[in-house]
Amino acid sequence: MQTKTNLVRVNGIELGYQVFGKGKPLVLLHGGFGSVEMFGPNIALLAKGRQVIGVDLQSHGRSPAADRPMRFESMGDDIAALIRELGFERAAIMGFSLGGAVGLRTAIQHPDIVERLVLVSTVFKRAGWHPEMTAGMDAMGPETAQFLMQSPMYEAYKQVAPNVQDWPVLVRQLVEALKIEYDWSADIPRLSMPVMLVIGDADGVPPSHAVEFFRLLGGGLRDANWDRSGMTQHRLAILPGATHYDINLAPALSAAVVPFLDDNDFR
Repeated sequence: MQTKTNLVRVNGIELGYQVFGKGKPLVLLHGGFGSVEMFGPNIALLAKGRQVIGVDLQSHGRSPAADRPMRFESMGDDIAALIRELGFERAAIMGFSLGGAVGLRTAIQHPDIVERLVLVSTVFKRAGWHPEMTAGMDAMGPETAQFLMQSPMYEAYKQVAPNVQDWPVLVRQLVEALKIEYDWSADIPRLSMPVMLVIGDADGVPPSHAVEFFRLLGGGLRDANWDRSGMTQHRLAILPGATHYDINLAPALSAAVVPFLDDNDFR
């Protein structure tokens, strides 16, 4: 498995990425404070049948700290630019939590380059999280950097960051971004590519929000019929016993997602 770190310059910043496997491209986007390692064994499982491009988002992981505010919209532009820079006409995108929001914005802003989209533990509006999740985001500030230095997230950052002293920059940028209100519900029905939503049944995203998301896509509105004529191209999976803190590491995640990525019958 290739583990060489590559850097690409897009929109005035540098993004670090790693490539695993061969085949059709799948861009993999991690959650907040993390890096591609956040997907654990799922990287190898996904790379068995495709080329996985694990990107470290703005100021995260291998990506040098960027001198600009962190916004879902600008990061979506970054991923679109990266896909084009790597020479792909289109690519599948799979994002977890923060990475899911970035993947969603990429699909909204650049639908022509997103072949299909997998959103893991992702909301389409900030109010979609459980209230305790948003309360936790609201409680974070620049001082959170010092507190998180005792966490596994900081230990993982130290292993890959080009400049470990930039940890407070990452934390400041991210906690600011997480407090911004958003509601992208008007954009969801316009998504033309196949979309798969995955959450855990004990996630930071309540099942009711995932169902609402699925319905906005046009899924779950009628019986599929015996010949599946009433089925849409979209999928919804709720993994049993999975939380927001382990769904990214569970092999059940890739087991659910791979058939969707491999399905050639989507119209």
